[in-house]
Amino acid sequence: MTAGVPVPRIDTSKPHPARVYDWLLGGKDNYPVDQQVGETLPEESRRSAARNREFMHRASAWLARQGVDQFLDIGTGIPTEPNLHQIAQAISPSAQVVYVDNDPIVLRHAEALLISTPEGATDYIHADVRKPAEILEHARQRLDFSRPIALSLIALMHFLPDSEDPYGLTRTLVDALPSGSYLVLSHGTADQHPELKDRVEDTYKKGAIPLRMRTRAEVEPFFEGLELIDPGLVFATEWYQEGPAPEQERCGFYVGVARVP
Repeated sequence: MTAGVPVPRIDTSKPHPARVYDWLLGGKDNYPVDQQVGETLPEESRRSAARNREFMHRASAWLARQGVDQFLDIGTGIPTEPNLHQIAQAISPSAQVVYVDNDPIVLRHAEALLISTPEGATDYIHADVRKPAEILEHARQRLDFSRPIALSLIALMHFLPDSEDPYGLTRTLVDALPSGSYLVLSHGTADQHPELKDRVEDTYKKGAIPLRMRTRAEVEPFFEGLELIDPGLVFATEWYQEGPAPEQERCGFYVGVARVP
């Protein structure tokens, strides 16, 4: 892990998306303000969070089997085993993973839990996706940008309203990647739960967390100019490369894996 990085103060008076997500996954690294948001969300939110996490596992494993051994995971969230590096390094022990998050509690847990294999490496940067240049500068110290890198944006971009240009931020990050790299993205949606959209967005809004669930047509531009891997842009329960197939149920996430040409 990166040494000598000052640990910012943890604000327990306001909910944070990473800690709410931890609560949805059944984790313990959250505070009453986060629990209050989670408990107000519909029960479907817990199932969707679990299905989204399972997609990350399947996608990371598939990429490692394709020979990808470098990962840049932005919006890491609080470590919940198995983590991305555990998935990747189980297949490719020398894989290198750079984790990025803007929550200080994630930094503390990452330093303690995100331990690499001896052959590989993990690193962590306390940074915000809204400042991609800072992320890329740090990542270049660990990752080789002359070889393919998997950029992971899992359950992150729906926390950016249109005014913060989530598409442009994604494009800046993708444009820095060499040919043969991949974008792995999941994004919240209410397309299968239209009756829950207002409740979910209002719950996060009351916790001062902006949430912009998007339709399929609004998620598609994140993959503009990239080569979507089959089965394309689908719900999290529909994306898999090897059996057994995930259980099919309503899901609150669109997901996709796309290659940089």
